[in-house]
Amino acid sequence: MTQIQAVAPVLLVRDVVAAANYFRDQLGFAYDRFWGEPFDFCMVRRDGHTVMLSQAPEEADLQPYWRVVDKMWNAYFWVTDVEAIYAEYQQSGAKIDYHLGIKPYGVKEFGIQDLDGHDIAFGQVIED
Repeated sequence: MTQIQAVAPVLLVRDVVAAANYFRDQLGFAYDRFWGEPFDFCMVRRDGHTVMLSQAPEEADLQPYWRVVDKMWNAYFWVTDVEAIYAEYQQSGAKIDYHLGIKPYGVKEFGIQDLDGHDIAFGQVIED
């Protein structure tokens, strides 16, 4: 039986180049290229995981999930050392929208926002 090998959230953004550069410079992702003329799509990657960035139409009303449903992320990454990536993002100037803490669902996590206000969380399951 076939298996799913990966998943990639798609974030609609106002400026795909600026968004990709934020993911690269503040979040430690990398990208190889942009698609479209003018550029309207980019895939950023880190540690084998991809986020797709797609240029929204100029008239689009972008609403990150947390603005519609309180405390809801656009993307969530589980990590092996949440304290290390938290320190990395503090140092890089990422926009941290909620600080590192232990949640009632057994995860130590924090969240950042990208340039378009999407909330992206990073969490580590806490061992009993």
